[in-house]
Amino acid sequence: MLQCEGLTQTYVSGGRRLTVLNNITFALERGGFLAIVGPSGSGKTTLLGLLAGLDRPSAGRVVLDGADLGAMTEDQRAELRAAKVGFVFQSFHLIPTLTARENVQVPLELRGEAAEERAQDLLTRVGLGDRSHHYPTQLSGGEQQRVALARAFVSRPQLLFADEPTGNLDARTGSGIVELMIGLNRDFGTTLVMVTHDRDLAARARRMLRLADGQVVEDVTHP
Repeated sequence: MLQCEGLTQTYVSGGRRLTVLNNITFALERGGFLAIVGPSGSGKTTLLGLLAGLDRPSAGRVVLDGADLGAMTEDQRAELRAAKVGFVFQSFHLIPTLTARENVQVPLELRGEAAEERAQDLLTRVGLGDRSHHYPTQLSGGEQQRVALARAFVSRPQLLFADEPTGNLDARTGSGIVELMIGLNRDFGTTLVMVTHDRDLAARARRMLRLADGQVVEDVTHP
């Protein structure tokens, strides 16, 4: 589902060349669950952006479901993401003037698809079926992240990128969010790539990459 070869990212800062990622190479099978861990500044979020085609690497390439992102225009990459990719972030990015269900409906409505029934079904699946008419300010942080998760899955993406999805949550609530992601991964076959600083949460993924100084220093497959 996802393959990167020799992925390198450098920037010029203060007249000096800074290498953020250095020769990252790995492949992830369809339906897999990969956690990317490492200390702050290790290149985790930069790698996620390159894998999603949000940025171009200085060297190397990314192939997403057979499509070479480097050979595509910005518009083509955007179309690919709209068709196949979902995102969950540390900040929930909910639209404050829309209810929980309306927030979940947005991706389908932008594609001109019927949305209300599927949005309600996803909210019920993440335990918020009776909160669908509430606005974000009426929901706890954990509930808002569950709405964001339902929104990410409502278009049934083939690949979901999650950037510190539990970063604004307490340990128990964060663990519940990861459980929901695992369940949706299993039931829908969605490939998951999660960036996290929490090694305990990462251990629940089937595979873990650990970055340090822009390089992969550990690649572990969990039984």
